[in-house]
Amino acid sequence: MDRMPSGRMNRAFKYDYEGLDVASIKQSLANRMIYAVGKDNYTATDRDWFHATAYVVRDRLIERWMETMRTYYREDTKRVYYFSLEFLIGRSLINSLLNLGFCDETREALLELGLDLEAIADLEFDAALGNGGLGRLAACFLDSMATLSLPGYGYGIRYEYGMFRQAIENGHQVEHPDNWLRYGNPWEFPRPEVLYPVEFYGEVVQYHDERGRVHHHWQDTDEVMAMAYDTPIPGYGVDTVNNMRLWSAKASRDFDLRYFNEGNYIKAVEDKTDSENLSKVLYPSDETTEGRELRLKQQYFFVSASLQDIIARFLKQHDSLLDLPDKVAIQLNDTHPSIAIPELMRLLIDRYHQEWETAWEITTRVFGYTNHTLLPEALETWPVSLLEQLLPRHLQIIYEVNHRFLNRVMHQFPGDVDRLRRMSLIDEEGGKRVRMAHLAIIGSHTVNGVAAIHTKLLKERIFRDFHELMPERFVNVTNGITPRLWLHQANPGLSGLISRYIGHDWVTDLPALAELATFAEDEEFLEAFRQVKRANKESVAASLADRVGVRVDPTSLFDVQVKRLHEYKRQLLNVLHVVTLYNRIRNGQADDRVPRSVMFAGKAAPSYRIAKLQIELIHAVADIVNNDPRIGDRLKVLFIPNYDVSTAVGLIPAVDLSEQISTAGTEASGTGNMKLALNGALTIGTLDGANIEIRQEVGEENIFIFGNTVEELEVLRRNGYDPRSWVNADPELRQTLEMIGGGYFSPEEPNRFKPIVEGLLNHDRYFVLADYRSYIERQKDVDRIYHDPDVWARRAVLNTALMGNFSSDRTVQEYAEKIWGVKPERNL
Repeated sequence: MDRMPSGRMNRAFKYDYEGLDVASIKQSLANRMIYAVGKDNYTATDRDWFHATAYVVRDRLIERWMETMRTYYREDTKRVYYFSLEFLIGRSLINSLLNLGFCDETREALLELGLDLEAIADLEFDAALGNGGLGRLAACFLDSMATLSLPGYGYGIRYEYGMFRQAIENGHQVEHPDNWLRYGNPWEFPRPEVLYPVEFYGEVVQYHDERGRVHHHWQDTDEVMAMAYDTPIPGYGVDTVNNMRLWSAKASRDFDLRYFNEGNYIKAVEDKTDSENLSKVLYPSDETTEGRELRLKQQYFFVSASLQDIIARFLKQHDSLLDLPDKVAIQLNDTHPSIAIPELMRLLIDRYHQEWETAWEITTRVFGYTNHTLLPEALETWPVSLLEQLLPRHLQIIYEVNHRFLNRVMHQFPGDVDRLRRMSLIDEEGGKRVRMAHLAIIGSHTVNGVAAIHTKLLKERIFRDFHELMPERFVNVTNGITPRLWLHQANPGLSGLISRYIGHDWVTDLPALAELATFAEDEEFLEAFRQVKRANKESVAASLADRVGVRVDPTSLFDVQVKRLHEYKRQLLNVLHVVTLYNRIRNGQADDRVPRSVMFAGKAAPSYRIAKLQIELIHAVADIVNNDPRIGDRLKVLFIPNYDVSTAVGLIPAVDLSEQISTAGTEASGTGNMKLALNGALTIGTLDGANIEIRQEVGEENIFIFGNTVEELEVLRRNGYDPRSWVNADPELRQTLEMIGGGYFSPEEPNRFKPIVEGLLNHDRYFVLADYRSYIERQKDVDRIYHDPDVWARRAVLNTALMGNFSSDRTVQEYAEKIWGVKPERNL
């Protein structure tokens, strides 16, 4: 496999104070080992060398980072602030080396010291700051903003523990704490001087000033301090280094000395412990009242601190908050940060004494809102009673916003009472709840979907009333991924091959990959492409044998579904195909099928019982299939535990078939589909999310589309969908379900998977049974094409070549032009 390219662009960096040559790096390594780590060559461990290397890279980041920040101040640049509860950035060492352009020099410097860069880099913990696509998208956007020299900041929470570390014990998902900060984080800079109070509970009192104007004062609150931690985010081949600022909760007082003196040490630190729990864990369980309250506290905690920070930065250079929208753009990554809208109103009205109309104009001009879901049940709501207790002033503001908004709707659509009910910020059914997505729409100047079909469905179905009232507010910005991580770093063999044939510009200009299409008939290129894929598959097979204990044949079709476990993503449909294929092989009906290694990975939320049961089913099926001598190597089933960014970086380059099989109209976009196709995997998928746009780019013949469309599913719903009718008409499907529900895969507990089958037969809300036969037949087409290595390789090459539109650089550029109104800072 080719060595990873250094990534240096054809230009000189202006800020090379520390030097990027091998000799300078060796000297820096020695200095950092002694003066930062406190070790020498005799006592240093491999982990010490990781930290020393990280500090060497960080030193070179700092030069550019500080100059970037100075330039933004000097030029008085309008800045973008990306509010997200997740930033799934993964590991930073190799990414930073590639972006700064001295990966090869660092590798050589370490080699001269008897050390291996890749082995050292593997010791870095993934930053546990996210869970799935939402957090990975945010990380891609930070990379692209820096690479495009756009003045962009990320704001979020510095979780001490991630969602959880997933282990599999006897086929069951078991959650363990994800203590990613155990050995420290060399990339972050604590900022104890950047500290803001965040308040909860209390009461609101009303008073009049000397001119008779009404004011509100929020008093008798509980206070938590938000302390900043900064992480530099380097662009690729440029001097721009942007900032990700994460907040950690600190107690306003360390402990109560009165209790301490009385000998009650637990009580003395109780308030401190309660306060600092705010930033402990990503997504605390929402099964309990306490868990739901903690989630809302987390959301408010980080947006309040961020807004105070943004205003403080703005006021360093400007006198009037009327100019705030000209210098500040805030993007809400889904509904989680939408409490920022009433918080900015509170700050403008209560702290800075702006009139309501002025404050509302400022607020709506500042915020943009990205929606990431089409599932009505996933649209976040909060009980009015909880807001009344936790954030009483914000509830007052929400009520006032709602009153003024509904008055506008009433005049626009007189007499339409039902429309008022549908559009209200307050859902009155089943206990009053605040609809946070409605709040985000009303309080933002632009609302965007993340794929063409997603935006279409937002306009026509989910938010139809809002689109009819203000159609100019809705736009589409299809998601993208950073090619720096997901091809250049993840797949050095393919990256090097591409660069040898078409040059290196594609790393920052992904549409340039289209030139590869001219080599799709070139036998020499196709053979090299196949060799890269084979090497990647051999590497993954060796890793899986060690990690999972299952040996897979590298020549088999690597059929992979990697994503969060959720019913709408339909891992269950994939399992039904596995069982069907297993039966055919046993019965001698699959002689034309290629050997297949079916791999699953993803976490189920701890309280999501049916998703966790599906993980158990996957393991139960794997146990039977993998140990049946009649099957041999013709079919293997694996579940890869604790799927994270590093696992994805290792696995995705080896995939042949990408499973993107969600029910049409449920996946907003997806980005895993993009990562896999970019690395030469062919997609089997529904017409859902970005699959539709991928098909448009790569061509219908280079993707395997199956299943009912959104419109066809709507007809099924209207006509009264009967799942059992599909089973009665399909003997093969009936046999598959009887095996699962009857205990074939769980003989020691025959009824174990009966709830899964009964759920399908009685509800099947995601139309698994309706799409089963179409899926099975399309999988036969997959086998037929894979039988011919040349045909498969040509289609795989075209997938890579034609994915240029799915770069996050393009996505972020569209945000900059359509929503944020920001331009690249050219003076760096």
